[in-house]
Amino acid sequence: MPKSTIQKNYLVTKRNQLNEMRPMDMTLQELRFFSIYLSRINPKDEKTRSVRFSLDDFQNIMELGRLNMAHLRRVIDGLLQRIVGTPDENGTGEIRFQLFKVCRISEDQNSREWYIEIDAHDLALPFMFDFKGHYFRYELWNALRLKSKNQLRMYEILKQYETIGSRVISVKELREQLGIAKDEYLRFGDFKHRVLDSCQHALAEYTDISYKYEPYGKKGPGGKILQLKFIITKNKSYVDPLHLHKFIDISKINSNETDLDDVDENGIVRSTGNSILYEERILHLMSACDNEFSREEVILLYDIMAKSTPHLHTDKWDSYHFLRRKYRELDMRSRTSGVGHRFGYMKTLVKAGDN
Repeated sequence: MPKSTIQKNYLVTKRNQLNEMRPMDMTLQELRFFSIYLSRINPKDEKTRSVRFSLDDFQNIMELGRLNMAHLRRVIDGLLQRIVGTPDENGTGEIRFQLFKVCRISEDQNSREWYIEIDAHDLALPFMFDFKGHYFRYELWNALRLKSKNQLRMYEILKQYETIGSRVISVKELREQLGIAKDEYLRFGDFKHRVLDSCQHALAEYTDISYKYEPYGKKGPGGKILQLKFIITKNKSYVDPLHLHKFIDISKINSNETDLDDVDENGIVRSTGNSILYEERILHLMSACDNEFSREEVILLYDIMAKSTPHLHTDKWDSYHFLRRKYRELDMRSRTSGVGHRFGYMKTLVKAGDN
């Protein structure tokens, strides 16, 4: 994709019904890529359904770091396999479909550059093109600085209701629209701290809206909070917009500043003092544990993984999902049998590997 084709102010136009989808375990990078895709099409012209990226830009948008074709194929396969579900027109059923149907990797014979071209699935087209009313828009930069999938989804969920100024939603529906697993944040205090408050801070810092929230309506058994009311306001105190071309440039710099010594002959990222790649990997793994553990503690977990799961340790996303699974297991055991020292038990789980 030539640099001149990257516009400064891409607009994302999203149908309300598509925004109310239930994302099936999509990563932040996949959600962000979907926003970028929607910003590149013309929703009034179905002929724009196929969007092309230079391989270099795609690599940086998806935060792939060093280009590895095997990893690239896994990322593309993940995009093609993502299924979403939305309520049907009557609100009583559900429609499920894939977002994308085909991805082509090819070399331009004139420029000799490699490109990735991705096309929407036919069943997704009515949700992306030629819809009449019931949609909202936002500038793409709002999605680029957010650091978790919960933050990006919360932004879109509330942005849809910005003109109304408020939204009442059940906790159950909100969790579903955020894509939160049924075994995550079962206690409302955890959901409040790790999702509601975290997203509130992020949106106020990085996007054009901010919000306050409070319990709403009748409570359930034992005082359980069933509904929330969000008050949505315009935000003028955000950090300067990060446009797509700048986002790509920053990602490219972070990748290029990595020394060859940062990765050993087995592809394992290791610390070399001031390694950007290593620090990003540790921050990424800290988020897998909801930032409960310190940088030093996560470094220890990462070192343990090198011995217990060397086949996962070398891949950014494989290591993230492994640690995420172990963290969920830690939460489950904490609820059922009690865990005195959470980090100590987490080390035990990681040492056990895939067993």
